[in-house]
Amino acid sequence: MARRSWQLAGASMSIETDAAGGRAVGSRIRLAGRMLGIPLYVEGRVVQRQPPTLKAWETVGEPHLLVIGRYRIMVNIDSRKDGSHIVIGIDYALPSDRLGHWLGRLFGPMYARWCVGQMTRDLVRQFTAPA
Repeated sequence: MARRSWQLAGASMSIETDAAGGRAVGSRIRLAGRMLGIPLYVEGRVVQRQPPTLKAWETVGEPHLLVIGRYRIMVNIDSRKDGSHIVIGIDYALPSDRLGHWLGRLFGPMYARWCVGQMTRDLVRQFTAPA
């Protein structure tokens, strides 16, 4: 999400982490930015981490996003003989405000698929990059 994209209407989100860098259970991750002049903000914390195969994080408090509300994301990597099998899942609620709830019903599934796709592409890029 740090890169500009049409899905974010040309906006990008800055990412901040605590001293643990989002790499320990309890570690905090904050994303903030603007889209179409609207401020966006979400804070999450790592709730599971078993390197190198599992990581899960969820929102802390009520996020200020347009089409999804609170969420939990899980990434699981299983080693296979011929490579790896990656499972990325996102469970999310719709925003609590009336407009966000309506927008979330329309665009939430598309946004969730985009997020999962971004994470998948980033993982593939990370593990196929030259050493």
